[in-house]
Amino acid sequence: MPKRIGSGCEVYMDFSIGGLYAGRVVIELNTAACPKTCENFRMLCAATKGFGYKNSSVHRVLPSFCIHGGDIINGDGTGGRSIYGRSFPDESFELRHALPGVVSMANKGPDTNNSQFFITLTQTKWLDGVHVAFGAVVEGFRVVKKIEAVGTYAGKTTAKVMITDCGEFLPGMDVPEGIAGEQMSAPLRTLMFDDVVPSAAPAVDVVTTEEEATPLERPAPNEGRGVVNNKGKGNAKSTGPATAKSKTK
Repeated sequence: MPKRIGSGCEVYMDFSIGGLYAGRVVIELNTAACPKTCENFRMLCAATKGFGYKNSSVHRVLPSFCIHGGDIINGDGTGGRSIYGRSFPDESFELRHALPGVVSMANKGPDTNNSQFFITLTQTKWLDGVHVAFGAVVEGFRVVKKIEAVGTYAGKTTAKVMITDCGEFLPGMDVPEGIAGEQMSAPLRTLMFDDVVPSAAPAVDVVTTEEEATPLERPAPNEGRGVVNNKGKGNAKSTGPATAKSKTK
């Protein structure tokens, strides 16, 4: 798990799995490298503008690759909204996807960032220069592993994963495990790691097609970024967690 860099800007997310409280994840934002992207994420966590991540879903979990959420419009990867409007440009590719726990923006091509984000579960260096990394999980990685355990090769989770609460993480705040949120349905109990059976699925990449993001095999280390979509056409830009094409015009 990444170590704190002392940016002074942190947020938290409380997760539930299958309606059961799973724990809190604390994310440090690298405001020096990506101030605009970090501000978007921070304000969506705090719902400063009246909308944000609270009560949104994690719609895709790919074991040994990433946890993908943040579609605060449709909840399925086809929508999203930033504090700057529908989308905003790529700010910087300075930060690398070098460790598990890196937090980065999902997209459907250059300069299409909105509210969708992902958390890496392994080193994903092929995403460098394609997705804007802007933060890292500094506490609660055990919760991240719980979420990974309900993922599948296709990305669909075996239990519903929700962000039940979120906001700015301030000095003196706790990182609780075992506290049931008020949104939880009975019976209220903590979801322990041993309660979840991990899926033995290979890691995949995701690229945007004309219909939706489709899982593909990860390119070999010495291959270029080109991948092949489900229609057999080359895709010059290998995207990671892609935002699917909107269902609405």
